Amino acid sequence: MKGGRKHRVPLSPAALALLRALPRHADNLLVFPASRGGLLSDMTLAAVLRRMQVDAVPHGFRSTFRDWAAARTQFPREVAEMALAHAIGDKVEAAYRRGDLFEKRRRLMDDWAAFLDRPDLPGQATPPDGRQPAA
Repeated sequence: MKGGRKHRVPLSPAALALLRALPRHADNLLVFPASRGGLLSDMTLAAVLRRMQVDAVPHGFRSTFRDWAAARTQFPREVAEMALAHAIGDKVEAAYRRGDLFEKRRRLMDDWAAFLDRPDLPGQATPPDGRQPAA
């Protein structure tokens, strides 16, 4: 985490299964080590997307999650914000917030995993200029 802050992440059963299936190296405790050992750089995912010729940026994954949580769920805003480890801008609210809403975030992440596991869901993107796509 930025600034060395602790951030617990509730993982869905699907995410846990995927992580358990990954090869592990006895001499490295990192889940996703760099190819030459050590930590991945902050540009690693961007490079992977470029090589795959995906027209996206890594931060877009976070933005997609946030948009989904707001538009498709009834979870309170603060649960989604905490899932993204966003800092609380209001100093008074930050001073009083002691918990991390872990169990609520677990339910949110389970719902997110279920949503991602449904590629058959109908959807239609609206271009940024607001025009409806051609039929």
